[in-house]
Amino acid sequence: MQNIINLKQNKKMAYKITDICVACGTCIDECPVGAISEGDIYKIDENACVSCGTCAGACPTGAIVEG
Repeated sequence: MQNIINLKQNKKMAYKITDICVACGTCIDECPVGAISEGDIYKIDENACVSCGTCAGACPTGAIVEG
């Protein structure tokens, strides 16, 4: 059980949204699991993200990069 907890704590996000995001919403529409939430700053939910990269490929500004 301790190993599972350690893996969860050490999990790195596969992708992150950088500050060049223009909040266009394209990534939200393309994410197959709904892992991206909008707001003043768009965020990827690390617990929902399946690391497919669809968001990064869809982003018109290149604001989503491998983390």
